[in-house]
Amino acid sequence: MFVNSAGRFNCGGRCSFRAVMEEGKPVRLVFNPDKTPCVKQCPRHAGYLDTFLSEDRLRYPMKRTGRRGDGAFTRISWEEAVGIITENWKAVKEQHGPASRYVNYSSGVSALARPDYFAKRLLALDGGFLGKYNSYSTACTAFVTPYIYGTTLTGSSSVFLAQSKLIILWGHNPAETIFGAYLMENLIAAKKAGIPIVVLDPRRNRTVDKLNARWIPIRPGTDGALACAMAYEIIRHHHEDRRFLDTFCEGFDHYEDYLAGTTDGVPKSAEWAQAITGIEAETIRGLALEYADAKPAALLSGWGPQRTSNGEQGVRAIATLCCVTGNIGKEGGSAGGVGYVKGRFQPTLHAPPNPVTEAIPSFTWTEAVDRGAIKMILNLGGNTLVNQHSDVNRTAAILRDESKCAFIVVSDLFMTSSARFADVLLPATSFLETANITMPWEEGDYLLHTNKIAEPVGESRFEYDWLCEVAHHLGLAAAFTEGKPSVDDWLRSAYEDLRTVERELPPYETFRADGGYFYTQKTAHTAFKQQIEDFAHNPFSTPSGKIEIYSRRLAAMAIPGIPPIPAYTEGFETIHDPRITRYPFQLIGWHTRRRCHSIHDNNPRMETLDPQCCVMNTEDAARYGVQDGDPIEVFNDRGRIRITARVTDGIMRGVLAIAQGAWWQPDAEGIDRRGNINTLTTLRPTPLAQGNPQHSTLADIKPPAVEAKLGGFRQESATAPPSGKSTPK
Repeated sequence: MFVNSAGRFNCGGRCSFRAVMEEGKPVRLVFNPDKTPCVKQCPRHAGYLDTFLSEDRLRYPMKRTGRRGDGAFTRISWEEAVGIITENWKAVKEQHGPASRYVNYSSGVSALARPDYFAKRLLALDGGFLGKYNSYSTACTAFVTPYIYGTTLTGSSSVFLAQSKLIILWGHNPAETIFGAYLMENLIAAKKAGIPIVVLDPRRNRTVDKLNARWIPIRPGTDGALACAMAYEIIRHHHEDRRFLDTFCEGFDHYEDYLAGTTDGVPKSAEWAQAITGIEAETIRGLALEYADAKPAALLSGWGPQRTSNGEQGVRAIATLCCVTGNIGKEGGSAGGVGYVKGRFQPTLHAPPNPVTEAIPSFTWTEAVDRGAIKMILNLGGNTLVNQHSDVNRTAAILRDESKCAFIVVSDLFMTSSARFADVLLPATSFLETANITMPWEEGDYLLHTNKIAEPVGESRFEYDWLCEVAHHLGLAAAFTEGKPSVDDWLRSAYEDLRTVERELPPYETFRADGGYFYTQKTAHTAFKQQIEDFAHNPFSTPSGKIEIYSRRLAAMAIPGIPPIPAYTEGFETIHDPRITRYPFQLIGWHTRRRCHSIHDNNPRMETLDPQCCVMNTEDAARYGVQDGDPIEVFNDRGRIRITARVTDGIMRGVLAIAQGAWWQPDAEGIDRRGNINTLTTLRPTPLAQGNPQHSTLADIKPPAVEAKLGGFRQESATAPPSGKSTPK
């Protein structure tokens, strides 16, 4: 017997599978690469059963018994847990107002029925909550792209890569990030067809090897300088598309003056950029002219380069480079920017309006807690409360102070780094135990249903169920549920609404039984094709109606580091930061294929695929006396970690790389023993979007570490906090 189901994680794949069942339990999962080809590149699905049905699972509601963050809990009943939550829910509202309540950023359930949606729904009905905007993934690019194009829908379907004459992956690593179900498959097809592919990245990533691409290493945070220099060289050699610039762009003359050095006396030549980026001038010049002459050419920018302290300006410069070459609106070309792709309608759950109008950038919530604005946090299905947020030591110190944040609820599957900071800790159901609907990332002509294939572990519950009980105590049950007592009722309702516009979809029962639906009518979208082919009737959605290379809106804002043109600006913690004399390495993260963010870090089987390590250049290692496999200490003034060194020529000199997502495990001295990169990253946000700058981090190393070895994969059980196991009541 088998059951059709699907993954629901914040992974671009959104893979469909069949669960082979024996005696009512799943024994293995069978994936169909013809349906979701991303599974050919992604090993994460291999760990699903081991991870989500493991002994590490939380099984009962618990309340904190020791200092917040120590991980000491005692078992309580669900009735008591709901009572404590309701009491604090009311008290915080009465004492501090509804705007003091906050639902933290989370993506552990990336599906239609999200725990954070239901929490915000109930809070909105009860007077409101402090809102948030931006995401940790795309804050800079999603915020600034509309200043250029008037929209975030700047991406095109990857099927058109077959028509490209050159593909540049700029800080883009889809072989490991799994950036949508089809992108890597279409890149492989393009490579087989003989289309040259170039990858710009400080680290020789897995995409380089998978595509046998040309790798050009670049210093972190210098992407804007490279884009400026490429534009300069293209114009200097008269290879620009002047007709495109004159017809569709606003204010390019200001930018051209900057490139020529008219405004500051410094031409933005390849030689100028060499000193900044670390790329040889001839390489920069050659790449610029190759890109200009390949018609059409696709420049696909990943989201890593914009997670830097000057990320907004890098996004603008790369988008302008697409304009200089006239590759926008063409099949096989690209527009840069955030790159969201226009696709099919998706199911939605309507939300009641939030009576509180105040909202903060999602990355700055710790500042709001620190100044007393947030008094209650609901952290549901996410590890961003501590682990995935910057400067975990400072974050932990803020959260430990109960005078700042009075009450924290965490609902999760495991005793994660974030779960240790709960006042009430609740066991959630995994995707194996709860039905849901999930949608593809970016592009994909399908919709998937996650069917239940296992019984809930212990007393675990999906968040909607206990929120219904809180709603009852608040006298809001009828308004909260709208007559939908179960999650399946919400899914069915949203699906039927979707069928009114996506008429190809089958009845809900068929959709659910099949584990989803793959459309026979395929979509293929090229961003701004209408504007370029019929500009008179299809202007851009900007104030000027054109692509705004010079932005009057940004000029009026006068934000330091954000000039009105896409000039290269130095961010903080870059190679020119004075702190580099103390911390001479630039530290970056990457999305390892063995985890989806922090999911699977407690699975030893997945560790064999990509052991947690610090990647460093061979020459740097020799200078420090480090050999491959040595335990080293990586540190700055925010924290210290102990980790194994991986010595290779596949990373730029002066750069260290540690995969993000490892569960923070500080020892008695406060030194993290698992290798969590956010032990070292900063809470300082970017200038415009107030976004996540986690690839702008300076650090140093101490070789070799005091210990001969680091103690293996896990320092302790994932369910056993340093101060002792949680005890039954």
